[in-house]
Amino acid sequence: MQRKGGRGKHGEEFDVEAVLDELYTTPPPGFVARREELAAAARTAGRAEDSRRIRAARRPTLAAWAANLLLRREPGDSRRLLELGEGLREAYRTLDPAALKDLSAQRRRIVAVLARQAARLAEEAGHRLSAAAQQEVSATLHAVLADPGAAQQWAAGRLTGALDPPSEFLSSGPDAATATARPKATRTAGRPAKKPAKAGTSPVPEDELAERRRVRQEQLAKARAAAEEAERRLRDRREEAAEAQESLTRAGD
Repeated sequence: MQRKGGRGKHGEEFDVEAVLDELYTTPPPGFVARREELAAAARTAGRAEDSRRIRAARRPTLAAWAANLLLRREPGDSRRLLELGEGLREAYRTLDPAALKDLSAQRRRIVAVLARQAARLAEEAGHRLSAAAQQEVSATLHAVLADPGAAQQWAAGRLTGALDPPSEFLSSGPDAATATARPKATRTAGRPAKKPAKAGTSPVPEDELAERRRVRQEQLAKARAAAEEAERRLRDRREEAAEAQESLTRAGD
């Protein structure tokens, strides 16, 4: 329940959603103290229900906090990741194994770059991620691409733990791609063969298959374009960061 624009007993503005958003970008070691401080402020403002909501907030793991931080501090990249996930999920439902293998490689590269960004943001905030925490961030981003429910959770910016992607989406080998497509083949295997179309009826099966192929090719093209655009933007960000670091090094010298 959103309380944006609500006023406390002294007439001051109190936005509990913004307060919770800020709380979930607080580093985990300071989370509990900050939570109590914000809950007390809400109660002082006469917002007893908001105070209870704040006090009920669960402390996130370090990996979940880093994923929340990535969403808040890099809104452009985060939005593109969510949009890419929509395209990839549609592609995984309809495309053949060869196309899936190509998209899987792009997906892994994008997740790797964003996971490094999350680790950098965490370190800048004073908390270096362990190798295990970085793996949890990567798993969370894979889940965001694979599962609309996971994407919705991350988009809220209040994760308390890492998200797990489905195993068939994580794996990108030929067997995994075949496994992804196999349920469709199983569902159609038991169906009786279609009767020949009567003269004068439309569309004929050949036209229907051609239309399906056309739609799949369009979906593949859109998914590839989205992945390539995401990769390009991430490359640009890496180059900007490298140039900034080089400038700092020269200034230090």
